[in-house]
Amino acid sequence: MKRFSLISILLLLPLILVSCADKQVYMVNIGQHSGEKALHEIEDSHHSYLLSVKKTEEEARASLLYSYKHSINGFAALLSTEEASKLSELEEVVSVSRSHQRKYSLHTTRSWDFIGLQEEEGHQKQHAWKGDDLLSKARYGKDVIVGVLDSGVWPESNSFSDKGMGPIPKSWKGICQTGVAFNSSHCNRKLIGARYYLKSYEANLGPLNTTEDYRSPRDKDGHGTHTASTVGGQRVLNVSAIGGFAHGIATGGAPLVRLAIYKVCWPIPGQSKVDGNTCFAEDMLAAIDDAIGDGVNVLSVSIGTKQPSKYTEDYIAIGALHAAKKNIVVACSAGNQGPAPSTLSNPAPWIITVGASSVDRQFIAPVVLGNGLRIEGQTVTPSKLENKLYPLVYAADVVNPNVSKEALGQCLPGSLSPEKVRGKIVLCMRGLGTRAGKGIEVKMAGGFGFILGNSKANGAELSCDAHVLPASAVTYDDAVRIVDYINSSKNPMATIIPAKTVIGTKPAPFMASFSSRGPNVIDPYILKPDITAPGLNILAAWSEADPPTKLSHQDNRIVKYNIFSGTSMSCPHVSAAAALLKAIHPTWSSAAIRSALMTTAGLTNNMGSPLTDNSGKTATPFAYGSGHLRPTMAADPGLVYDASHTDYLLYLCSTIGSIGKFDPTFKCPKAAPKAINLNYPSLAIPKLNDTITVQRTVTNVGDSKSVYSFTAKPPLGFSIKASPNVLSFDDVGQKKSFTITVKVRREMLSKVDKDEYAFGWYSWADGKHIVRSPMAISLAY
Repeated sequence: MKRFSLISILLLLPLILVSCADKQVYMVNIGQHSGEKALHEIEDSHHSYLLSVKKTEEEARASLLYSYKHSINGFAALLSTEEASKLSELEEVVSVSRSHQRKYSLHTTRSWDFIGLQEEEGHQKQHAWKGDDLLSKARYGKDVIVGVLDSGVWPESNSFSDKGMGPIPKSWKGICQTGVAFNSSHCNRKLIGARYYLKSYEANLGPLNTTEDYRSPRDKDGHGTHTASTVGGQRVLNVSAIGGFAHGIATGGAPLVRLAIYKVCWPIPGQSKVDGNTCFAEDMLAAIDDAIGDGVNVLSVSIGTKQPSKYTEDYIAIGALHAAKKNIVVACSAGNQGPAPSTLSNPAPWIITVGASSVDRQFIAPVVLGNGLRIEGQTVTPSKLENKLYPLVYAADVVNPNVSKEALGQCLPGSLSPEKVRGKIVLCMRGLGTRAGKGIEVKMAGGFGFILGNSKANGAELSCDAHVLPASAVTYDDAVRIVDYINSSKNPMATIIPAKTVIGTKPAPFMASFSSRGPNVIDPYILKPDITAPGLNILAAWSEADPPTKLSHQDNRIVKYNIFSGTSMSCPHVSAAAALLKAIHPTWSSAAIRSALMTTAGLTNNMGSPLTDNSGKTATPFAYGSGHLRPTMAADPGLVYDASHTDYLLYLCSTIGSIGKFDPTFKCPKAAPKAINLNYPSLAIPKLNDTITVQRTVTNVGDSKSVYSFTAKPPLGFSIKASPNVLSFDDVGQKKSFTITVKVRREMLSKVDKDEYAFGWYSWADGKHIVRSPMAISLAY
């Protein structure tokens, strides 16, 4: 996920021939769908409302952007203030709200093997799920339909071949929408559907620049192709990134799922693609609405915002709740605004919110300095230097006149002096500008190579890019060492050794610094993110209309597979795992699947130590949620924390009171259950001043007869007790409720930081299963 911004520009409507500079996008909520109406009847009904405030039928038809038929009963339309006011006065209209003009933005060979799921080339790894391989038990996700909201798809990729796949499931009701460079033949038994959504984008930003993107489901960005293939790409042998890096089998986590593509994200006018696409709320809600009607089982949404809004203004949350009502699992990326706290996106409890962590693979490209110091950098740059030393300079020392103080060392466009750079290796620091763009600036100034130094915020996490010249990325500490060497040497020299792919690096996983963190700013009683999965340097399919750097005006290279990083990459890992669970347990609710994934997640790395941040410090549940994804464990979790659509509505009654935007027909009780008692697989308690008791219910999905005992590792300064502390089950599907009492330990207050959360966990175990839930608790001031 890249940048999010709020816009405040006049909305344009190129679709009608009348002046409409005063028109804005409004959401009109009519209420629940009454009875079984045909889809055209619903749209006709929506049109009739518009006809009551518009002068002509033509104007009414043209002003209707979307008619929502499967989620809310309502529509998005271009209205004047007066027209909106007239509609709001109609008795049957629940609400008329002006669009918040909120834009959202877009937030593999080794990763699946690393989390213990996929096959290695030449033989099959054995993973226990009651004696069977998880993938075989799930039939590789066969006949599960995953919808992907993103930037489209490159259908010619081998990852989307339908070789060996059977007929399209009868449950599929979607379409293959045609458009520029995309026709019905581009859909097949793997890629069973594709749609695109532009109306809100164009109403806000004007007509799409068709030199920047296709008016069709085809992907000219790469992001959508990457995420879709990570979820469910077919197994493709002998795949690698440009330069031969990460060679192996490219595969999705559920390689036989059916994919349905919903293109909702588009280029930002006047900005480079590397800055990210933009995705408008009304377009996304329309896509989710269609996905519900199309019959998807899982929705993968690698989209979010830098500024999470309350649930009533979060269109992903609104759409996802209606999807959950249909038992559709919705997984969303947490965002890329870390490591700062309270930066997390997609915080609603009916969404699986996914953070990003590393795998045990690196692309080592050592930097050797003239004094013999060897620094282990990383890159996936195919270009190579000759085996000799080159003059080394720091970008801040070789700039053109009048470069601002803030831009020094950043290698921004036009900042470097060709006279001072030609023939040299340049150290550029991260911060302003793009990583790949810095390398292009060095090349344009005549540099032979460059070293990309992390900023302090990026620490030791290294994102690998396919730069246009020999390059290597180094940690912040190593960048400082290189600057010190340059400043202390009369003739600083260096070389960059070509990179090699290294498997089995330690420690892994660790949390990516960019992964957005909790606590949840919308409801601090819901611990987010829920889980973490591989999102750093992930190889997957790519659009052949976009170069690996996404800098299409300076990089003309074409690749079929590319390495990319972000929570956008971790989200489809969880979506694939959810699809496999859906295949094994088709009757499980979306909440049960989320619970299974969360309560079986891992808390240690491949050294047996607790998960860490990229800096090496112990990470917390505000970074990783319940832990690192372990799909093979999730298939048999023992117990699950289930929740229904009604449970979520009652939760909303407690948190926001009026829930008309979600379900106008639902009547909130006078005394709604406390929000903290939502049956969630984790526990967050902000500002506790004494004692609190919360309720939870678990459902037995393991052995028919089992006995579970309670254990806990309380956060520092608190005591934890469960009542009862032993749960006995006599049958599968049986439910048992318990309470957890959390109390402040007054004798420990001197050791507790009142400005910080403390973390712990509690679990239920029967000797076979461990059902673990994370806790985050803070003291009241």
